[in-house]
Amino acid sequence: MSTPSPENPGLFNWLLVIALGVIWGGAFMSVRLSLDGFGPWTVSAWRTGLGGITLAMIGTALGQGVHKIPTGRAWVFAIIIGAGAVALPFALLSWGQQFVPSAFAGVAMGAVPLLVLPLVYLFSKEEGIGPRRVLGMLLGFVGLFILVGPGAAASTGHENEWMGRLACLAAAGCYAAGSVVTRRAPKMPPIAFATATLLVAAAILIPIAAITEGWPDSFPAKPTTALIYAALFPTALAAVIRVRVITTAGSLFMSLTSYQVPVWSVILGVSFMGETLPPQLFFALAIILSGIGLSQWSHLRRGRAKTAPRDISPKI
Repeated sequence: MSTPSPENPGLFNWLLVIALGVIWGGAFMSVRLSLDGFGPWTVSAWRTGLGGITLAMIGTALGQGVHKIPTGRAWVFAIIIGAGAVALPFALLSWGQQFVPSAFAGVAMGAVPLLVLPLVYLFSKEEGIGPRRVLGMLLGFVGLFILVGPGAAASTGHENEWMGRLACLAAAGCYAAGSVVTRRAPKMPPIAFATATLLVAAAILIPIAAITEGWPDSFPAKPTTALIYAALFPTALAAVIRVRVITTAGSLFMSLTSYQVPVWSVILGVSFMGETLPPQLFFALAIILSGIGLSQWSHLRRGRAKTAPRDISPKI
């Protein structure tokens, strides 16, 4: 079995990326339900806090507690990622989505793969960027825009709308930069790494939530259950998967998740929230899958070549 790499992510990383798309697609639904009982800062703070504590317990039981982070340099990376790629984008999105349509936030998150491209070219050249990969990323973004873009240009009429749009785009930039920084981090156990980033984010967000929104007056059943789900799966579990995929298959491969998330969000919303199926879903999905296939064409072609039967007949 070959070692996963940006040129050959491997079947397990493909399965992880698909799983991450489903998990993050469900995050929109769980966060939406959480906001029925708690403020946006409280949701962000409790997500990272509960997620970090859960991972700390699991990591300790599996021998991957934060004490396994090997060096001060590794801790510097964990702090940078926790602050800049978890806490900051959470804060930017929480603030920005007060003033912009949710469709715009979806398009902004879908721009992450495009923002990753120049960062990879500058700081992670071993991942490789070719014309097919660039065209595939662009095609995926077109499919995403067809799915959620029609409402992205709508105006809320709020005076801070333009600042909200900038905040959402800045959050996407944080996620893109965080992927590349994660790729450059020293080698360390993935659970320990993910735990440290979440605990750093919680240490930043909890005081902000306490100052701006205070301690919750009550814990209604449905929003509380949704918040716990958001902490355990889209936050804790997803953090471990994200670290594993980036460190083994690269930040460009990881960015393909951004094209899946809106699709799964729509599917789960239709299935569990009674939302209407957008008529453009299947057309957009076909374009997104075409873009993913084009960006990963060389790997898929190598995979077919390895599984194809060898022709051992005599040649004339």
